[in-house]
Amino acid sequence: MQIENVASYITDWLTNYASKNHLKGFVIGISGGIDSAVTSTLCARTGLPTLCLEMPIHQPPSHVSRSKEHIDFLSQHFSNITSHTIELTSTFESFKQAMYPVGNNLHLDLTLANTRARLRMVTLYYYAGLHGYIVVGTGNKIEDFGVGFYTKYGDGGVDISPIADLMKSEVYALGHYLGVPDSILKAKPSDGLFGDDRSDEDQLGATYDELEWAMNQVFLGKKVDDFTGRNQEVFLIYSRLNKINQHKMNPIPVCLIPNHLKNS
Repeated sequence: MQIENVASYITDWLTNYASKNHLKGFVIGISGGIDSAVTSTLCARTGLPTLCLEMPIHQPPSHVSRSKEHIDFLSQHFSNITSHTIELTSTFESFKQAMYPVGNNLHLDLTLANTRARLRMVTLYYYAGLHGYIVVGTGNKIEDFGVGFYTKYGDGGVDISPIADLMKSEVYALGHYLGVPDSILKAKPSDGLFGDDRSDEDQLGATYDELEWAMNQVFLGKKVDDFTGRNQEVFLIYSRLNKINQHKMNPIPVCLIPNHLKNS
């Protein structure tokens, strides 16, 4: 990958999109992870106002410290950066209390994790509406179009997706080039939605490098029987996740009424 040229291309794409649509700036959630770090830096490079929001909900201290370190990094290098910390823990707890009692539900943990992401989406759009900005997504290609590892109408609820055509490994390469802090570059990827230290790999059952490999094998037309051992296991993991998360990747189904039923 031509890293410098790709960084410039995305920066220009963001600038042109904002200009064409008469937009004032960008708002982006900062998680302490590589995707939001790279995306926010690319937004900052446009020179347009870029609002970075920290939105902790029972967040591990390491995530909070990395978020603050990255925002400090951006503020030192770009004059168009502003930031706010919106503490959403009490909002989340109030929501939980309003929803209870739910009984012993096997889906409760995941449902609450997705609720965290959706509360953050609402917050991002609140600030976007106040300032006339747009919400910038941080999803990459393997997450958005490979295994669907994001929350529908949570971190998937965005206006534009500048890094969604880049594999995770390519996002890391951009991060190195852009000077993203080492603490973020070296941290295990984690969505931080469960209030503990579980990583993305813990949830997915494979590393992003492994999943990228599987995605490329699918593009090459390979089948599960073409592999053995760990490769076959990873291929199956990727295939299963890709299949069950198609509802996130495809447009919302619309029931089209035949003309002969609509015409009286």
